[in-house]
Amino acid sequence: MLSDKGAKRVGREDQERKKVVLVEIPTYENILPLASGYIQACAQADDAVRATHDFEIVSYPVTDDRHKLLEELAGKYAHIYTFSCYIWNMKLVSFLLKELQARQPDAHYLLGGPQVMNHAATYLADAGENVYVCNGEGERTSLELFRQLNSRTPDLHRVPGLSFWSAGELITTEPAPRISNLMEIPSPFLTGVFDGYESSLGIIETNRGCPFRCTFCYWGAATNSKVVKYEEQRIRDELTWISNNRFSGLFIADANWGQSPRDVAMTEHLVERSRETGSPLVVYMAAAKNRPERMAQITEIFVRGGLMVTQPISLQTLNPEALKLIDRANIREETYVELQRTLREKAISSYVELIWPLPGETFESFKEGLTKLCRSYADTIIVYPQLLLHNTPMYQQRELHGLVTEDVPSDVSEAELVVATDWVSEEACREGYWLYNAMHTVYNMRGLFLLSGYLDSAGIVPYGDLFAGVARYFQRRKDSEVLQLFTQSLANLTNYDVLLSGKIGHMILSTRREEFDQLLVDYVTAQEWWSDPMARQAFEMDLIARPYIYREPVRVPEYEFTELVVHGLGDPETFLVEVSAELATLLADREMLNPDVLGEAAFTERVMLRVNHHARQKMRYMPQRSLEHNANYCHGTVLRFREILPFVEVDAPRSVQASSVD
Repeated sequence: MLSDKGAKRVGREDQERKKVVLVEIPTYENILPLASGYIQACAQADDAVRATHDFEIVSYPVTDDRHKLLEELAGKYAHIYTFSCYIWNMKLVSFLLKELQARQPDAHYLLGGPQVMNHAATYLADAGENVYVCNGEGERTSLELFRQLNSRTPDLHRVPGLSFWSAGELITTEPAPRISNLMEIPSPFLTGVFDGYESSLGIIETNRGCPFRCTFCYWGAATNSKVVKYEEQRIRDELTWISNNRFSGLFIADANWGQSPRDVAMTEHLVERSRETGSPLVVYMAAAKNRPERMAQITEIFVRGGLMVTQPISLQTLNPEALKLIDRANIREETYVELQRTLREKAISSYVELIWPLPGETFESFKEGLTKLCRSYADTIIVYPQLLLHNTPMYQQRELHGLVTEDVPSDVSEAELVVATDWVSEEACREGYWLYNAMHTVYNMRGLFLLSGYLDSAGIVPYGDLFAGVARYFQRRKDSEVLQLFTQSLANLTNYDVLLSGKIGHMILSTRREEFDQLLVDYVTAQEWWSDPMARQAFEMDLIARPYIYREPVRVPEYEFTELVVHGLGDPETFLVEVSAELATLLADREMLNPDVLGEAAFTERVMLRVNHHARQKMRYMPQRSLEHNANYCHGTVLRFREILPFVEVDAPRSVQASSVD
């Protein structure tokens, strides 16, 4: 029950319309606040609540100035404030809650989301009786809370899935049953909730739940592996609304888009709407885990429709023991390999996602996994640090797996980073990150792409061993701004920042390109295999073929070429390079040169190539912008890396005598 003071306050105010402010603080700017939209739509479907409440949804990016946010929220003088709480905004939400309580002690505050649910003892520890935690889906709990707070005799015990203080005792009511018929949730798109709301990124869910129970993830664990769906016609209507309202981008918030056959038809519908209205321009999704043929079909529809340029492939680990420990063994590795191969054949970018260090994963198994992925010609491999998330099975398995964590220094997020397990010491964990940094620069960023492929296929040095050697070399060098970024990210635990890969790409593919060239030269020339002529040829080609991430004129590297003859620039974007036929064949083997166009040139001694660093899909570098702004663009480019790879084409075969002509 409410305190006497709270009951009297409600009694005085029950004749007035009550203002509810629904607050979201996302990581992306201008994204539609879907969770708050559902809550408002459900509340306004109730006659009594609609008759007595006014609703306002506000959304501020997590990067906004906290004091400005506070002033704007305080100036709304709401009767009820709701907050969507996630790992990335929880400290900011806590700050706002504390300050708002001090200014507006008579207001009510509802916290919901995966960061706070079932953790009321932590987040309500210093709160009063007017602060509540929602433990589950928010629609039913928030609606009943609004009803009770509007009653002459509020009884919060009747609100399902709610935690609150009452007479010095922390109360948690019975959980609200999971919504099995999603159609009882009115559409915020179709009922007018989002009318007039200015946003550039839309978000939609066509179902809730996940058939998998990966222990590191909240999705399946929270829904008992059951998937419930909205009706197909509603989804079509919502997609039409999003298209008609000219959203530039769309996030499909399903855990497994493509799991259902109807997703193909929905994909085609969205592409048709985009062709008619010009909106959306791009689509983001989490792909179905065990549907390679359907996902390849969906991705191709999106790509050919101009709405998608890359496909994520969420492997997480290739270690069988780790897959078993994280309850992911039922997701087949061959599914990903087949999907990756199909996308590559269709010239569609993809990127493989891994997590380090998962339970069961060792440094050696992690290294072997990277080797295996590189041998399968993965476009890009992204490794995310393991975060320990609330309300996941792994959160309850901390002692079982010997998980050691550290809190990321931040006044905004509450990220808890795994830095050791029973299989990986803290030192080995750091070595794993250095291994990934090396792989990211020399494979993903194409620093030693051709060379590493040659050394591995020739049995000289496997991919993983090369990455480990580069990692040790990186740790010894102290004179590079690029390597200082790696060192600082590990020391400050900022390596969990998704924009780190973008910052690296920004530096080694543009602003610190020459510095990184020299780092690579110093490394390769000190190796025993440098005496191999083909290794030298491959390295020199890597210097020429490493992509440019911005639209800018190409530059001949400051390096004394001994194996290739660089004949200068055909135009501001193109190198003219003379190579051996053996190197041209290696380029074809590594899918950097179309073997069909090599033709008779493969049987000559020298081949003239045009290496065209085309500017399509690239943005001009804007030095006046912040590093974070440029890194955001570069991160997106890293994930669609195939789009910026140079075109390598045969210009003309040449004789041995012509090789010295400049």
